Amino acid sequence: MEHLRITTPAHLTDQVLAVFTGDPAVSHLAVLRGASLEPAGDLVLADVAREATNEVVDQLSELGIPEHGTIHIEPVTTWVSRAGFDAERHTPGSSADAVVWAEVTQRAYQEAELNWTYLSFMTLATLLASIAIVVDSHILVIGAMVLGPEFVPIAALGLALVRRRGTLFGLAARTLFVGFGVAITGATIAALAARAMGWIVTEDVTGERPGTEFIYSPDKWSFIVALIAAAAGVLSLTSAKVGGLSGAFISVTTVPAAGNVALGIAFGAWGEVSGSAVQLALNISGMILAGWATLALQHLVWNRKARHRQRLLNQDDG
Repeated sequence: MEHLRITTPAHLTDQVLAVFTGDPAVSHLAVLRGASLEPAGDLVLADVAREATNEVVDQLSELGIPEHGTIHIEPVTTWVSRAGFDAERHTPGSSADAVVWAEVTQRAYQEAELNWTYLSFMTLATLLASIAIVVDSHILVIGAMVLGPEFVPIAALGLALVRRRGTLFGLAARTLFVGFGVAITGATIAALAARAMGWIVTEDVTGERPGTEFIYSPDKWSFIVALIAAAAGVLSLTSAKVGGLSGAFISVTTVPAAGNVALGIAFGAWGEVSGSAVQLALNISGMILAGWATLALQHLVWNRKARHRQRLLNQDDG
């Protein structure tokens, strides 16, 4: 269930109410005339089955509400209502599977923004990955992968392709490029300092590392894991079930590969650099591909469900 709060100019209020009136997916509807001071107008409150939210938002957008007012969408985590139960039961699809594109798109814009917080997490994660490689520690590798914030910007690239959002694509691509560049540069400087102090020697970087060898040894499984992890991660981002998101974070070695690139540059170990760079490229390309495919499939499925629901509504009107 989604709660919608619409701020609308008074002359559009009746058209907004018409969007909700008679729709079986709407369980509750209220209007507060003159309640909005900025912008001046009315407030319309509605509870809508999650499966039908996209269609409602699209109709409100066609009325020009985003330009003249606001559409506020808030998930209702707990509700006790017979009307709400009937609304979800009469709406095709499952609420857990439903994708509310406005929510997903806004999250993508927010978490794909290039800012100091993102750069800090990327740099810290890459530094941790570099230490994990030097000490050959599985635990630190996992910690670095969980700490890295790169997954949502990668998923945002797939979303931008599906939803045809050129601005989002440029924003996410810039965030990824600059983020990895800053993180690798910072880790390289730290590795050079550690080398100068004798904390790290060449053998730590080029020697046998059975626990972290996979980071600079890309193969077909690297790409397959990236595909599976990204598909699971995107499903967690778009559905009401988020349990798989952490698993996606700790399945793909993007940040560890960046950490090994930094070490390789600092010690002139170009075999490490090339292997890790290929690993990084495989991971990112696989995640973008899987994210795009997953979102495209969801877009197709929910468009078909929307058309099916519209046919049912037309039959009822007839």
